Amino acid sequence: MLKSFRHKGLDELWSTGRSAKIDAKMHRRILARLDALDAASRPEDLNIPGFDFHGLKGHDPKRYTVHVNGPWCVTFEFDGVDALNVDFEQYH
Repeated sequence: MLKSFRHKGLDELWSTGRSAKIDAKMHRRILARLDALDAASRPEDLNIPGFDFHGLKGHDPKRYTVHVNGPWCVTFEFDGVDALNVDFEQYH
C-alpha cells in the first residue's frame, strides 16, 4: 500500500488522477506503476516486464526504482508491506 509521497505532484496524481506538476503525457504510465506499487506486498512484486525494476545502490534505507519514460523513474522504499517516500525523479 502507498503510505507516503516525497513528490507533491505524484501525490496529487495518485489522489485525483491529474496533476499539472507532471507532464500529462506520462500520467497513464505513472498511474500503472503506482497501481502495481499499491498492490505490491514486497518490492520484487514490481519486477514486471517494461518496468525495469531494480534496487538503488548507496541508499539507507534501501530504495527501489521502476522506469517511466526516458530518464524519469518512480523511486520508493518498502517497510513491511507498505511503500514509503514514493518519488518521481530523473534517476540517470
